[in-house]
Amino acid sequence: MAPRRRPAGLLLTPGAGSDASHHTLVAIEEALAPLAVRRVDFPYRKEGRRAPDRAPKLIASVRADAEEFGRSRRARTGRIVLGGRSMGGRMCSMAVAEGLPAAGLVLISYPLHPPGKPDRLRVEHLPLLEVPCLFVTGTRDPFGTPEELQSATATIPGPVTHVWIEGGRHDLKGADPQIAAAVRAWIDALPDPPPTLS
Repeated sequence: MAPRRRPAGLLLTPGAGSDASHHTLVAIEEALAPLAVRRVDFPYRKEGRRAPDRAPKLIASVRADAEEFGRSRRARTGRIVLGGRSMGGRMCSMAVAEGLPAAGLVLISYPLHPPGKPDRLRVEHLPLLEVPCLFVTGTRDPFGTPEELQSATATIPGPVTHVWIEGGRHDLKGADPQIAAAVRAWIDALPDPPPTLS
C-alpha cells in the first residue's frame, strides 16, 4: 500500500479587521509544522487601507496567492488547502466555488450572515463546494447559530466537518489551542488528492 501524501500546504487568510499576523493563524501554522503554511494579506491591507475591497478583487487575490504558493511548493493548487478566519475563509470558499482547485477548505468563524440579520445569508456558492470542508465555529457566534450553519452547510456536496467551540463568540477568544488541534487532526485525516492534481 502506497504511503499517504499530505497536502502540499495550507494558505491562510485573515478576517476583515485583522491581518496575516493574527494570533489564531499563527497558532495554526505552529501546530501544523512541518507542513508548509503561508499566511497572506489581502490587497487593501498591503496598501494600508482598513476597508476591504469588493469580493471580486478579494477572490482574485486568493487565486493569485494560491497559484504562487503552489508554484513555490511545486504543486498545483489542487494539493493546497485554503482557508482562514471569517471574511478570509469566505473569500477562499467563493474562489473554490468559482473553479479554483483546492485540497480542502478550513473555515474558522464563517460569517453566515451579518449579526442580527439572519435573512441576509451568504450561502449562494455553498452548493458548488465539492471539496472537504472544515468549519470551526463558536456556539454563540452572532454571525450564525449552530442550527443555521448546519442547515446552510447541508447544501455542500463535499464532506463537511463541524467543530464547535462551546460558548465561543465570533472572535473565539482563548480557543487557539483547540482550533489549531482541530485543523491539524482534520488535515491529517484528509484523503489523498487525485493523481491528476499532484
